[in-house]
Amino acid sequence: MTSTYPDTYYQPRALEKHADSILALASVFWSISYYSSPFAFFYLYRKGYLSLSKVVPFSHYAGTLLLLLAGVACLRGIGRWTNPQYRQFITILEATHRNQSAENKRQLANYNFDFKSWPVDFHWKEPSSRKESGGGPSCQGVALLRPEPLHRGTADTLLNRVKKLPCQITSYLVAHTLGRRMLYPGSVYLLQKALMPVLLQGQARLVEECNGRRAKLLACDGNEIDTMFVDRRETSEPQGQKLVICCEGNAGFYEVGCISTPLEAGYSVLGWNHPGFAGSTGVPFPQNEANAMDVVVQFAIYRLGFQPQDIIIYAWSIGGFTATWAAMSYPDISAVILDASFDDLVPLALKVMPDSWRGLVTRTVRQHLNLNNAEQLCRYQGPVLLIRRTKDEIITTTVPEDIMSNRGNDLLLKLLQYRYPCVMAEEGLQVVRQWLEASSQLEEASIFSRWEVEEDWCLSVLRSYQAERGPDFPWSVGEDMNADGRQQLALFLAQKHLHNFEATHCTPLPAQNFQMPWHL
Repeated sequence: MTSTYPDTYYQPRALEKHADSILALASVFWSISYYSSPFAFFYLYRKGYLSLSKVVPFSHYAGTLLLLLAGVACLRGIGRWTNPQYRQFITILEATHRNQSAENKRQLANYNFDFKSWPVDFHWKEPSSRKESGGGPSCQGVALLRPEPLHRGTADTLLNRVKKLPCQITSYLVAHTLGRRMLYPGSVYLLQKALMPVLLQGQARLVEECNGRRAKLLACDGNEIDTMFVDRRETSEPQGQKLVICCEGNAGFYEVGCISTPLEAGYSVLGWNHPGFAGSTGVPFPQNEANAMDVVVQFAIYRLGFQPQDIIIYAWSIGGFTATWAAMSYPDISAVILDASFDDLVPLALKVMPDSWRGLVTRTVRQHLNLNNAEQLCRYQGPVLLIRRTKDEIITTTVPEDIMSNRGNDLLLKLLQYRYPCVMAEEGLQVVRQWLEASSQLEEASIFSRWEVEEDWCLSVLRSYQAERGPDFPWSVGEDMNADGRQQLALFLAQKHLHNFEATHCTPLPAQNFQMPWHL
């Protein structure tokens, strides 16, 4: 436990300090042992050390070590109890659990401690609309789009189920061991331990400099979600009335993540950590991710008091999954901004795994790690802006220099093909692909001048269609046009939905590049 503010920095006494160091070291060794246990068991088995005569003495040593660690934990407890600062903290914590008044929460926010002990600030069942109707998610979770069966039309007989069982077991084991940790390295304890000093500094900066308010949200699956809210509604800046909910990448934390971009731009901001990241509990599988995003949006609406029309979802990288889920599930949200995101996880997973594993990888992703961003985004009717990194080394399927292998391109094409199917027919698709090959503003301008794109004409066509037939997608605009007209519209729409940013995947997005999506 530490105090947030330097002038009241918590000073552990010698007994607590040394005992805490021993327990922290033991925790690191345990984590290393956990991840290396399969190799250790294989080695011990090959050497014949797993016989009963050798396991029994080892269990005695392990039991003795556990007793010693329990004694060290008791000594740490004694050291804490004899420290007046710690007793004061415990008094404030207990008072907050009994009465979550604004004053108690303000005092508790001065301390940085194990988030498991932080009282729950918002429950997923709290919104009155859910209490009265019994609606909302079940305890199992919110609704997700499920992939279609790989072999449609095949009878699902008992024999077929038995045949599929070994593959299903293998996929489950891969997803819950190697797969999840590769996809979300930020959930690995050792990485979090290494980053903890940086995370604590980032959290203190948000609280001290930005008047951030930390809160614990309880999702429908029982996971506790760590959030940070910065309120700018009292400022004179108009963008402070808008709330930007930030969805971090697979090794990102709100303490040091993409939350800084909308903060610098003057918006009110709500950041949250993935399940299993820092103060959030659980593991970051798609269902848990969507459950967490659901309670975050509910918290923004029913506790923080923002209307859906004043909420913008901003996501970086893998955060595009929860962002597109929120857009699909809360259609009244103002806008969606996806930075360095992708359309589907399968091509990126195949890129880093051996070709011989293609079937296993595809099946594992579809069944357990199905991040279907494009499919979810197409179910949202509001404004969308995609930001493509021209030197992205993560979501390209070949090399960073091959900009056409950037999966952000596929996300744009799938969105435009759904919303404007007639415009994005063969001619429109071809010219947009040419535009996507441009890696500089000069090349983009050259393509626009070659096809003589008239923005005023494009706007008049789109506005006339919207006035006659309404705003709901998909639109049939362009069905009676010639090829030149469709190509102009396709280029115009592509430019409005995707902006280039000349940077690598992990370069922070400057505040001046954080722009609201285009809309008619």
